[in-house]
Amino acid sequence: MIWYTVLVAAVGAERVAELVVAKRNMRWSLARGAVERGRGHYPAMVVLHTGLLLGCLAEVWSAHRPFLPALGIPMLAVAVLAQGLRWWCIRTLGPRWNTKVLVVPGLPLVDAGPYRLRGLRHPNYVAVVAEGVALPLVHTAWITALVFTVLNAWLLSVRIRCENEALALAGAAT
Repeated sequence: MIWYTVLVAAVGAERVAELVVAKRNMRWSLARGAVERGRGHYPAMVVLHTGLLLGCLAEVWSAHRPFLPALGIPMLAVAVLAQGLRWWCIRTLGPRWNTKVLVVPGLPLVDAGPYRLRGLRHPNYVAVVAEGVALPLVHTAWITALVFTVLNAWLLSVRIRCENEALALAGAAT
């Protein structure tokens, strides 16, 4: 269980790195006239993602969840691939990527990297969904995986609608 705690702590450190990048990118966007949208759901998103990490640890440690290699190893691979996809999205969007909904008016949609794939308009959220299932299941924390997945589905429906509306209002090419 110690190695799993280290894994979850590493994901937590990755989240801190994301926040550092997001803060820098927010300054870039605001300097170019971006307006923030969706402030109302952002605190829920922070609580949910923090809850995922805490839930993983709490369930594994308190319920003595076993590591089952047949489940844990493939889920670890999915979690690692999800991180790769997330950072591919961050790198592709460059200073336009953020944890908040900030759209610089008049800029066209990005159509490079994972955003070039038709039918996959929000690849970062594919990474979020995959990680939300996989990270808990690395160590059979199935309750955390289930609760996060259900709550995240609701939150993503709000978030994606907010992003799409913000892009439309900013006049980005769709």
